[in-house]
Amino acid sequence: MLTNVDSAAFAVFLALFILVTGMGFVAARWRKPETLAHLDEWGLGGRKFGTWITWFLVGGDFYTAYTVIAVPALVYAVGAYGFFALPYTIIVYPFVFAVMPVLWKVAKERGYVTAGDVVRGAYGSRGLELAVAATGVLATMPYIALQLIGMEVAIKALGLSGEVPLVLAFLVLALYTYSSGLRAPALIAFVKDIMIYIVVIAAVAIVPSKLGGYGAIFTAADAAFSAKGSGGILLSPAQIVPYASLALGSALAAFMYPHTLTGIFAASGGNTIRKNAMLLPAYTLLLGLLALLGYMGHAAGLKLASNNDVVPELFKTLFPSWFAGFAFAAIAIGALVPAAVMSIGAANLFTRNFWKVWIDPKVTPAGEAKVAKITSMLVKVGALLAILFMPTQFALDLQLLGGLWILQTLPALIFGLYLNWFSSTALLTGWAVGLAGGSWLAWSDGLKPLHGIDFGAGKVAIYTGLLALALNIVVAVVVNLVLKGLPQAGLSREAA
Repeated sequence: MLTNVDSAAFAVFLALFILVTGMGFVAARWRKPETLAHLDEWGLGGRKFGTWITWFLVGGDFYTAYTVIAVPALVYAVGAYGFFALPYTIIVYPFVFAVMPVLWKVAKERGYVTAGDVVRGAYGSRGLELAVAATGVLATMPYIALQLIGMEVAIKALGLSGEVPLVLAFLVLALYTYSSGLRAPALIAFVKDIMIYIVVIAAVAIVPSKLGGYGAIFTAADAAFSAKGSGGILLSPAQIVPYASLALGSALAAFMYPHTLTGIFAASGGNTIRKNAMLLPAYTLLLGLLALLGYMGHAAGLKLASNNDVVPELFKTLFPSWFAGFAFAAIAIGALVPAAVMSIGAANLFTRNFWKVWIDPKVTPAGEAKVAKITSMLVKVGALLAILFMPTQFALDLQLLGGLWILQTLPALIFGLYLNWFSSTALLTGWAVGLAGGSWLAWSDGLKPLHGIDFGAGKVAIYTGLLALALNIVVAVVVNLVLKGLPQAGLSREAA
């Protein structure tokens, strides 16, 4: 397990990992909770997080370890197309500014903890509540697994072999999340993001000086794509529509995930969320700089076994060992924050919208917190087992489907904030058709994110999740119109 370990890099990595582990356990006493035996405190940090904490928390779980690994890897593999994550993280913030304060207000006033709670309150439908909650849990599991992949890449770059380091890291994560709840990732997010900023600023300042400047980097990347016969540093005309549809679909899906909603619900007020919608684009700048590491990999002449190795190999090749260890620690710690928030979000959904509804309706607040703590551990264990015993590609495929699935909860969650027109039956039917139809399209395309549609002048590729959402909304509208035409159709909402 310890063969070929870079001792300097490992020492820096271990010291920083121990630091954040200690912070994770200390977080239980941070901001003086009256008790953690309540879901509001354990799962939402008491709903008291101000602008800066929310900024680090939402940024920390939105820009994940896998983002740090996968975005540069995609740019390294295909070039400009890999930058679709940039417009997506620009489009999403106006949506957050306009919609999320409204959602937060509803959740705060009525004591809602999850998207399932909001849907039940709006439509009084246990079926729609269960559909939204189950979709959230299913979509989150492979997302957590991807954080493990990001951490695994960083650990292996240190020279550590075997699965024991990964198991130990996630055992630590599971224990302090159980102990401190959302306070742990909120506190660690400060350290994680400062480290990531240091790593990226060092990379964009120092790497070009070692590779002949940005002109040489873009020239080398362009030459590499030309030699390969695919990809490029500019989009081709055929890539523009799929690029835009991926960006739009990803933006709409981003804040439907339980972990991003958990960060929103934990904010202290609507203005906190609006301020964050204005401040969070700073992460987009960070993401753009990170993506450039993919081009730098070509300029550095890296020969990689996997595209995911481009960032670790770049730091191992061009930086001293101690700083490479710092960068690997930033990536690994970058996995802990989102993985913790994701598991808490999934646990909240299970506790509020399954356990309390179908198993134990009389469960006390303390009982809810206990069920959520245990569930968060089981969710992490499940993700870990998936990585250890299933092919990595399986997690990637499930993550693709997870994005498609979570997008189908948007009409039920968002429409009810503004409209009193849709019935729960119409929305549930639209959700089912969108989920099944989108999954079938993705499966028939070989689990690719894009589906070709022939408009008469040749096929145009569009993000499958967006097509499924359009189908979802059309079906919901049609079913609602049909129900409105029926006598005693039961269109009025049931009591929450």
